[in-house]
Amino acid sequence: MDSSQNSSSAAATGNGPINQSKEVEDPKQNLTHVINSIQKTLGLLHQLHLTVSSFSVASQLPLLQRMNALVSELDTMQKLGENCDIQVPMEVVNLIDDGKNPDEFTKDVINSCIARNQITKGKTDAFKGLRKHLLEELEQTFPDEVEAYREIRATSAAESKRLAQSQSILPNGDVKVKTEH
Repeated sequence: MDSSQNSSSAAATGNGPINQSKEVEDPKQNLTHVINSIQKTLGLLHQLHLTVSSFSVASQLPLLQRMNALVSELDTMQKLGENCDIQVPMEVVNLIDDGKNPDEFTKDVINSCIARNQITKGKTDAFKGLRKHLLEELEQTFPDEVEAYREIRATSAAESKRLAQSQSILPNGDVKVKTEH
């Protein structure tokens, strides 16, 4: 069997290189291919470790075959990785280099977001309290103007809500994104 037949039969079985003319553009599927290649590489490394740890002259051919399979899979992984655009923060890489769990980075980021969210919520609540207090004070001094303000505010809120619904804008100003199935 020549090399062109070998690569076409390997691609047909799903064990060989991906056909470059029909690259998959779905990022999730690209990532799945990379993950599968990583798992296959880990399996090959385990097999290679077992072969090396119990090496004898008779196991030289299986050792060479496993090494070739590992090199081939690493090449495949590298090619598949070119189709994936994943940004990994340097902090995660540094944690891995230090032998620590990268989940610590995620935990720290989430805790930081929670702390900032609580600070922002506190500020928002403080402004709401100030607004309520100012309206109470203004209502005692200028009751007619405050009533007119509340009517204008209610009209404006209703108009904003109607406009948001017609433009698929959420109340917080975000735009609804329609997913295509």
